[in-house]
Amino acid sequence: MTGFSDIPLGTRPQGRWALSARWILADTPQGRRLVENGDVVIEGSHVIHVGGTFEGELAARHNMGEALIAPGFVDLDALSDLDTTLLAFDNWPGEKKGRVWPRAYVDRGPYEMYSPEELAFQKRFTFGQLLLNGITSAAPIASLFYREWGETAAEFDAAAEAAQELGLRVWLGPAYRSGGMVLEENGRIMPEFDEPRGLDGLERAIAFARKWQDNDIVSPLLAPDRVETCTETVLRRTMAAAEDIDCPVRLHMAQGAMEHDTVQALHGKTAPAWMGDLGLLNSRLLAPHATVATDDDLRRYADNGVTVIHCPLVAARHGGALRSFRKLRDMGIRIAMGTDTAPPDMVLNMAVGMMMARMIDGDIAACTSARFMDAATLHGAQALGRDDIGVLRAGGKADLAVFDLNDTAMAPAIDPVQTVILGATGRVTRATIVDGRLSMRAGEVAGIDMKAARTQAQAQFDGMLAKYPDRTAGHPPLATIFPPAYPLSDHRQM
Repeated sequence: MTGFSDIPLGTRPQGRWALSARWILADTPQGRRLVENGDVVIEGSHVIHVGGTFEGELAARHNMGEALIAPGFVDLDALSDLDTTLLAFDNWPGEKKGRVWPRAYVDRGPYEMYSPEELAFQKRFTFGQLLLNGITSAAPIASLFYREWGETAAEFDAAAEAAQELGLRVWLGPAYRSGGMVLEENGRIMPEFDEPRGLDGLERAIAFARKWQDNDIVSPLLAPDRVETCTETVLRRTMAAAEDIDCPVRLHMAQGAMEHDTVQALHGKTAPAWMGDLGLLNSRLLAPHATVATDDDLRRYADNGVTVIHCPLVAARHGGALRSFRKLRDMGIRIAMGTDTAPPDMVLNMAVGMMMARMIDGDIAACTSARFMDAATLHGAQALGRDDIGVLRAGGKADLAVFDLNDTAMAPAIDPVQTVILGATGRVTRATIVDGRLSMRAGEVAGIDMKAARTQAQAQFDGMLAKYPDRTAGHPPLATIFPPAYPLSDHRQM
């Protein structure tokens, strides 16, 4: 029998093969259970056994040792570009840092800041990062601030091909919008709409969805960008198309002050209230981030089966938080998880989410590790209408991750799920398997050299950064837009 390290990356081993480990997180008819010293047996793209030692015939058995084998993470707001929110960490307000288009930039005509080849590369690179962190299913998200207007079907065809080559299960759809926020010369931030352009983007997204709706690894998603940049007509047609195609819709709303104030000015109510009054809230809707949702907004979500995508790390970096994880659960709102920033580390997001949940409620009993693990796996799958991913059971898809519990930075170990979350890093992911295929092992990803890609990604990011003065109000120099944490020293005077 060949060893685990001998399995070629990107391949699906022939015959029945088993992974054994100290711990397995299994889904049973009685609920989730921890299995100690058990087996996961895979045949083709499916799991055929989860539990104690498998007594049947096997082509190979691989002992992962002191590890946790768990369902792969489902990331419903997975970063698929080079993360510019990192630039906002110490640099604000956004309208002075190039995060809102100034009037001068709009009047001269917005342009693409990346070439088609660069757009294709950065999706491939970020897909690799997702796999490194045990994420097996993803609904990618990218910022439109750096685009001429929306995303294109061509770049998403390239993304679909990359997902299949690397071995990542994805829900894809080019983002579109019917408007954008513009910083006027008087300092006011105002929405500006071009509805025909938004409708054209929607039609292209629908065509993409129909093209990919029969693929097992690539599934369609309709992705209107942000609620404040979409008109009623675009949103009505989006929800109707999603019903026809039978696919989910992701729409960012109840996520920040600018959105709240803009929608209030346009429609006289919050975004969830506006959507609800239009009859557009339903169980197809995936809604990041709900950090400024009112009690009435949350009741509307609960009444209509809307899933909230919780992205704790990016929210906390911007001073926000879900208010609160326990409250939404008690209301019957399904909470799924997203990473939405670099690093796309679901383990870190669960750790930050647990800390924020307990701080918001002032109660250590506000959440548990199990609740967050369920949100990051099972509930994300349910939001997509799937019962065969986000789980580890016989008959389910062979989408799983192996986490190293022998890492010297995570000691002493306790319960395996708690140990992984307390360790707060997805870097302990030893292997990621999608559809029975070995997509990542020991830091290497099928179909991409991540070390070389990291160098290319940095160069590409630096090239985009150099264009910031052109799209920032007043065109200040880059050093003024993004000063270093400490002044640079002049070594000649030291």
